[in-house]
Amino acid sequence: MLSKLFSRRAKIETAPASVPDGERVYAIGDIHGRYDLLDGLLRRIEADEAGRGGRGRLIFLGDYVDRGPQSAAVVERLISLKNERPDTRFLQGNHEEVFLSALTGDLKALRFFNRIGGAETILSYGVRQDAYDQADFNDLSRLLRDAVPKSHRNFLSGLEDMVVVGDYVFVHAGIRPGVPLDEQRSSDLRWIREEFIRSVSPQEKVVVHGHTIEADVVDEPHRIGLDTGAYCYGTLTAMGFEGQERWLLQQSAAEPVFSAA
Repeated sequence: MLSKLFSRRAKIETAPASVPDGERVYAIGDIHGRYDLLDGLLRRIEADEAGRGGRGRLIFLGDYVDRGPQSAAVVERLISLKNERPDTRFLQGNHEEVFLSALTGDLKALRFFNRIGGAETILSYGVRQDAYDQADFNDLSRLLRDAVPKSHRNFLSGLEDMVVVGDYVFVHAGIRPGVPLDEQRSSDLRWIREEFIRSVSPQEKVVVHGHTIEADVVDEPHRIGLDTGAYCYGTLTAMGFEGQERWLLQQSAAEPVFSAA
C-alpha cells in the first residue's frame, strides 16, 4: 500500500531555501477540529519517515480548534504527541488566542469565539446541545470553563508564536512586511492577512504559514501557505523539508484513513 501512499506526495520544485544538514521538518496546516484528518495525516508522515529513514521534527501551524466537530479530541491528540515526540513545536493560532480569552471568563471574547466556530468546540467538550441552546453567555462561560480540562488549558497556554529553521520561518498567519523577525508583534503573527498576502517584498526568510484558506497549497518565492481548508474542503496538508527539498503529504476526507494493512 505504500506505493499508493507515496503517489499522493506531490514533489515541489527545488528552491534555494534549505534547512540545516541532518534535519527534516514536517509543517502541518490548520486542523480546525478535524481529528479524522489529523489521524490520517500523522500516519502518512510516519510512513514517509519510515521510507526516508528516521524521524523528522513536526511543526504545527496553529488553529487546532473551532469549526470542525472534534476540537477536544484534536487537542488531546496533540498533548499525547508532545509526550511521544518532545521536539514537536506547536504554534498558537488566532482561534487558540480567542479560545484562551474565552476561558478566562471574558464574555466579549466568548461572543466572538462563538461566532468564529467556537460553538463546535464547546460541544466537542461534552456540553449537551440542549444546554448550549438554552444558555445565555454567562451560563455558557461557566459551562465552557467546567468542560475544558486543566491539561488542555496548560497546553494551549504554552503555544509558541514563531519557529525558525534554516532559511524558513514558521508562523500561523504571516509577518508584517518590512519589520525584522525579532520585532514582529504576536498579534500580527496570529492575525495578519491582506498586508502579508499581497506583499511581494523579499523577506528575511521564506514564511511558512496557515490562516488563509486556499483550495491548493500556495508556493511562492517569499511564502508557503498550507491551510487547505480541512474543515471546509476536507483536506489537511503537511509539507516536508529536508536540505533544499520540499514535498507534500495530504489527507482528504474523500479517501480512507491510511492503514498499513
